Amino acid sequence: MRKKLTFLLISFIGFTNVSQAQNWGGGIDDDWFNWGFQFQYIVSEYKLTKKQNWRQPFLDPETGQYVTDELNAISSPTSPGFGIGFVLNTNLHKNIDMRFTPSLVFNDRLVRYDYIPTASDPMFTHERTVEKKVQATMVDFPVGFKVKSDRLMNFRAYMLGGLKYSVDLASSKKTNDVNASSIDKLLKNKKGFLSYEAGLGFDIYFEYFKMSPEVKVSYSFNDILKHDINPYASPIEKAKLRHFTFSLFFE
Repeated sequence: MRKKLTFLLISFIGFTNVSQAQNWGGGIDDDWFNWGFQFQYIVSEYKLTKKQNWRQPFLDPETGQYVTDELNAISSPTSPGFGIGFVLNTNLHKNIDMRFTPSLVFNDRLVRYDYIPTASDPMFTHERTVEKKVQATMVDFPVGFKVKSDRLMNFRAYMLGGLKYSVDLASSKKTNDVNASSIDKLLKNKKGFLSYEAGLGFDIYFEYFKMSPEVKVSYSFNDILKHDINPYASPIEKAKLRHFTFSLFFE
């Protein structure tokens, strides 16, 4: 009899603990709508498509003179950044949410140009490298669907996919190169562009809130480069933007 009572008592305590654990997160899964905030670490790069004659030295249309040597390579090194924002979440189904996650993102992009010096150049034995920074302060407006697994205690996994529209807030002063010489011209983004994105994450439930670490990749649909006539934009046919984002959501 004593063994049965002990077993029932242990079972009751265990069931109570599980029930309490299932209620962690402030009952957020029971609400049709909830909100929170996010922190992002971002790594970005361009996926470059070069023109057929991209190696040719650039001829300044105003002076009629060549202002660069022949190109040996064009690449886009990865560049880190960060973002902050909000999350607005609507519960459509037990396992499906729709999410709107606007954020302010600070992330410059880089393009590197390796030139082959001419024989008359005193630095003929070395390649010269020019790195152009595309300054960007973006406001992102992502809308996506979050497909969640069933909750296991205080944990669940999810995957997501959606679209994102981005607007560049870079000031006109930072991108004004009207009076600059040809060799000092800037590389510039288009003002707005659309991307698709997909990712994976986990919901981890604490007593009064939910934390969600998430990894996501986004890729612009189209070319986002402004094709001005200068030594840096002219060799490039297309430049699509690729983002790798690690986020922490708190809801």
